[in-house]
Amino acid sequence: MRFVLYNIRYATGTGPAFHLPVPGAGYLRTNRRVLEGITQFIKGLEPDIVGLVEVDTGSIRSGLVNQAKVIADSLGHYSIYQCKYGTASFNHLVPIVRKQANAFLASPGVKGERFHYFDSGIKRLIIELELQEVCVFLVHLSLKFRHRHDQLRNLHELIKQSTKPVIVAGDFNTFWGDNEIYLFMEASGLKSANTKGLPSYPSRTPRKELDFILYSRDIEITRFDIPDVRFSDHLPLVCDFNVTGTRTAR
Repeated sequence: MRFVLYNIRYATGTGPAFHLPVPGAGYLRTNRRVLEGITQFIKGLEPDIVGLVEVDTGSIRSGLVNQAKVIADSLGHYSIYQCKYGTASFNHLVPIVRKQANAFLASPGVKGERFHYFDSGIKRLIIELELQEVCVFLVHLSLKFRHRHDQLRNLHELIKQSTKPVIVAGDFNTFWGDNEIYLFMEASGLKSANTKGLPSYPSRTPRKELDFILYSRDIEITRFDIPDVRFSDHLPLVCDFNVTGTRTAR
């Protein structure tokens, strides 16, 4: 199976123009050509599963376009998306922000999906996608170190409950790379598909390993790549894998 993880930055693009006329102004305007480029890039990979971080599900910024659905329809995939903030968060009342989401796109064969929430941090959503042989979790962890570690503890408890092999993926915001999640990986029995620690951020001159695809022992990684594609400030991760057995107890 092929899994693609991509923080698409709401298809707002990148480069100097993103910060004009004021720093960060690009977050308030999307670019249809960027969304088309992202869509065609992902489509060309022929993925079975796509995890999208920072996707707009229909705000005024995107012209009321649900970016997750546009990409999913192009692929012929099933789409699952949810606002990434806690259900009681004030952000659900804020225009544009309430449409900021994470999403899974998957080919037929989805057994179910569940939405979980971290106990701390602003970005609290965990999407669990259950397929026939594997469960995949998608996250976007906090920018705050303390909150990230609280979230990793919550995530560990959730993973322990899975009866199937597990993949955990997303933007971990780990400014110290995999050193920051070493204990979490050891406790959860997960390994990183990015064995060389290749950076994925920022896309123009990658220096930091923020994006991860982690997998449990009953999964075999057959290919991993970080293509030089600059539609976002993050580079995408592409991972091919096989499920080699049922989950074993630690």
